[in-house]
Order: sequence, then C-alpha cells, then structure tokens
Amino acid sequence: MTRTEQRAVTRRLGNAPDQASLDATERMGVDELRALQLERLQWTLRHAYEHVPHYRAAFDAVGVHPEDCRELGDLARFPTTSKADLRDNYPFGMFAVPQAQVRRVHASSGTTGRPTVVGYTERDIDTWATVMARSIRAAGGRAGDRLHNAYGYGLFTGGLGAHYGAEKLGCTVIPVSGGMTPRQVQLIQDFAPRVIMVTPSYMLTVIDELEKQGIDPRTTSLEIGIFGAEPWTEQMRQEMEQRLDIEAIDIYGLSEVMGPGVAQECVETKDGLHIWEDHFFPEVIDPFTGEVLPEGEEGELVFTSLTKEAMPVIRYRTRDLTRLLPGTARPGMRRMEKVTGRTDDMIILRGVNLFPTQIEEIVLQTPGLSPHFTLVLTTQGRLDHLTVQVEARPDCPAERRDPAAREVAMAVKDTVGVSVDVAVVDPDTLARSVGKLKRLTDLRERAGA
Repeated sequence: MTRTEQRAVTRRLGNAPDQASLDATERMGVDELRALQLERLQWTLRHAYEHVPHYRAAFDAVGVHPEDCRELGDLARFPTTSKADLRDNYPFGMFAVPQAQVRRVHASSGTTGRPTVVGYTERDIDTWATVMARSIRAAGGRAGDRLHNAYGYGLFTGGLGAHYGAEKLGCTVIPVSGGMTPRQVQLIQDFAPRVIMVTPSYMLTVIDELEKQGIDPRTTSLEIGIFGAEPWTEQMRQEMEQRLDIEAIDIYGLSEVMGPGVAQECVETKDGLHIWEDHFFPEVIDPFTGEVLPEGEEGELVFTSLTKEAMPVIRYRTRDLTRLLPGTARPGMRRMEKVTGRTDDMIILRGVNLFPTQIEEIVLQTPGLSPHFTLVLTTQGRLDHLTVQVEARPDCPAERRDPAAREVAMAVKDTVGVSVDVAVVDPDTLARSVGKLKRLTDLRERAGA
C-alpha cells in the first residue's frame, strides 16, 4: 500500500462514526429489526387499503387483504406499484391522508408524461430529515460541518431532502442549488465547506471549472462528497477521489419512496449502500416475471414504505437493477450494490442489452479521454446504430484521439458484444449536466422519418 493509500484509509476510518453515536435502530440485530418491520408493514398495508382507492382495488383484484400478511414473506402476494399507477392517479389520488395534513408536495420532472406527485405529512418530513441526517453521518459528516448543497431545490426532492437532513444533523448548510458553476467554485473557495452534496456528473463539471480557473481541486476544503440521483461507477469514484482528494460516497433514494436517504454507503467500508430498513422494506424481483429473487441475485429493486403517512407505497418498482447483500458496517441492515443501470435506461442494440454505465467504465479506463460522453442512437438502413461521443482531456494530443476511439470501440465489442462508432471530440464541447444526467439521445424516429 502506498503512502497516499495509507492516508486515505486513515482518513476514512477517522470519518467513521463511533458505534455509540448510532441510533438504536442502526444497532438492532436482524431478529429485532424483522419484528419491527413486520409490525410496521402490517400497519402500512392497512393504512393504504383503508385510505387509498387504488390500493383497495389492486388488493381486491388479486384477492389479498392486509390481514393476509402474517410474516414478511407474505408481502410477495401483494401487487406491485408502478410509476404508471402514480401518473394514472395524478395529482393527489395516491394520498392516504386529508389534504389539510399534507405539509409539502414534491414531483418528478414529468419529461415522459405527467409528473409523479408525492406528499408528506409533518411526521413524514421529520422521518425524511432523520434518515438523511443518518445518511450524512454514515458518510462521515458531523455536526458543525459546513455542507455545500448543490442538489436542485424546488419540486425535485434532492435539494430540500439534503437540506433538512443536514440541518437535523447540526451542519451549517450552504443552499447553493445547481447551476452557475463559476459561482459554485467561488463559494467553495470562500466558504470552505467540508462536505458537498451533488449529482456525480455535475461534480465533474465543478472539478473542470476549478481547473479552468487555475485552482488545484485537491487544495480545496472539501473532504467528503455525497453523490446520488443517478447511477455512477467505481471508475467515476476513483476519478473524483483522485482529482479532488475526497471520500466519494454513494447515496440512494427516489421521490416515489421518500427522496434521497433511502440507502447510504458507509464511509468506513464503501462496499454498497445500507438500506435504512426500519423505514423501507426492500425486495429484488425478476423484472420480467415479477418473482422475488433470493438474496444475492441481481434483479429489479422493489420498495415498500413502512412509516410513510401521506403517501405509502406498496412494492414500488424502482426500475433500478441491483442485488441485496448482508450488512457490514450496519450488520442488521442489508446492503444494496451500486445500481448497475435501470431497466428503462437499457439500450437493446441489435439484440444486445447495453447500459450507459458499461460505456462509462470503458471510457474512464481509456487514457486521454474525459468522463464527459454522450450516446446517440440512430437508424442506418433497417438497423439501430449507436455512436459514442466522448471528450478528449485537455492534455490529450491530437494524435492520441483516433487510437483512443478505436480502443473504446474494441472494448465495447469485447465486453458487451456489439459494434459501436466512437467519436472523440474537443474538450468542453458536450453539454454539461447541472442535475440528473441524460446520457442518451434517441434520434431513431427522426432518422426513419
């Protein structure tokens, strides 16, 4: 182990919370936690059945009743919930409490149709802040830290979710939101935050801006980055840790289940995200058959909320692909692996399944190429065709670009099994993300018109 690696390990362990500082549920054994989950699950099923017409109709249609849930395994008998169900009940049809008890409403962007709307009671907001505070602490954050929050504020759950959690932990929040990248850099320099929360793709944009201004990113005050809202790879973690000299920690959540703070990677292990199972019950299912898969098998992640009042969700299909594993840093709570992709992000190219994260891994391993890339899907003749457009790094010589493009194309062919075109373009020419990253541009309809 090099001296740099030794320093990183020492810092990581130093950021780990003292076990005595964990809350009672984080220290629960498996049996105690399962008993709590069953009690809360039974309440949630009754609450949803009695107050949400959609769930009453869905349960009745398959012949199940909340009283049929006598053990956790019985949950598999209940129907799943999809994003389409939420959109069909737009805006407030999935709420389980009177409007007067709803203290806040959030919504998805709605880029593919009606947005999905979620609501929170006062208790829900406190629960959300609690799991977010727990998440920030698990990542190494502490009371008194200055936290630069570059998640978007507004209807998106990221900004306010991180904000309330950080305040509950006792941090000083710098509510920057997204965009205005030069200003982000200025505030990082002036306010000297220890923690930053932002999407990983936008963090790369901020790092680029630091370098553009002649600032060595490794000299900033930042020590911990908590990154989520989109899939990202181990290669991207290494990129950010090396360029910024921080601990890059994964956080997971989604608006329909709560927002950020459903699961969190612990700084001392960085081996997957511990699910806060006292509030969210996970399953992994076969995305095609719906069958519940054994622990350790990859499939689609499904969540049931256990404590939400305003909008309980029963077996919500996240479309995220992962696997469940035993807990480590929090032994009683299961881990989920980093999300490898989403079923709705999957590209089927000439019969082969391909995810943007597979391309990302290859790009980040190729000398001379930056992490900024986009995928353009077109039609050539009767066949779908994919072009990978990737920026060269500023120090990449012109004669290196064509060999790098060939290396990426060959690696995609070898690892994924499909041929793609690769175009290496000038630095700073592809669109930058200030929120969730959109990797794919689908021009097939235009090409065939």
